[in-house]
Amino acid sequence: MDGIVFDKDGTLFDFRRSWGVWAVAMLNALAEDEAHARRMGQAVGYDLATGVFDADSPIVAATNADIAERLVPHLGGQSQAEILARLDEMAVEAPMIPATDLPAVFAALRGLGLKLGLATNDGQRAARAHLQAHGVDGFFDFIAGADSGHGAKPEPGMLLAFARSQGLDPARVAMVGDSAHDLVAGQAAGMVPVAVLTGIAGEAELSGLAEAVLPDISYLPGWVQARRAG
Repeated sequence: MDGIVFDKDGTLFDFRRSWGVWAVAMLNALAEDEAHARRMGQAVGYDLATGVFDADSPIVAATNADIAERLVPHLGGQSQAEILARLDEMAVEAPMIPATDLPAVFAALRGLGLKLGLATNDGQRAARAHLQAHGVDGFFDFIAGADSGHGAKPEPGMLLAFARSQGLDPARVAMVGDSAHDLVAGQAAGMVPVAVLTGIAGEAELSGLAEAVLPDISYLPGWVQARRAG
């Protein structure tokens, strides 16, 4: 194992505690009134009353462009591009809540000689802002978003770009994520898919797609050491 490429939302950051807050703020900012906000919430798979995301919500695993597309019919007079620009701006300010002690985890992985990358369906600007806000951007050798020119997950483009940029054999790289999109992308890239349970999906949904299912990324240093020893 020479490298790890991470998903961001639901993997580095607790999904519900981070993007639930953002979803409420986003819908209220775009809506004319409470009823309008509820309708838009239904369109993007988020229930404002309960705070629950649908499993197929574009906020969970898709891109801001996909969210914008769902909102176009509810925001008359605004184009998808205009809505996307607003979503990208709001995403930068999203209050990310770490899933665990990120600096400690990344320091341990660096100590094992691993290259680290990030491949998120969020925008690259937001991704860098979130990492910088928690003082962990310097641990990463590669950061890509869905707007970085490599495509979006579940396609493997971002993952393969990480491997190429660091001169790594994809078979010796782990893809760590919280969704089926992440794990399918890892498989398509020829990487080792590893699931964590800090997103929306449960173990039953992810176990068939992953070599290992971990409670959170703090278990990765031990998993890497055990795999190397085995």
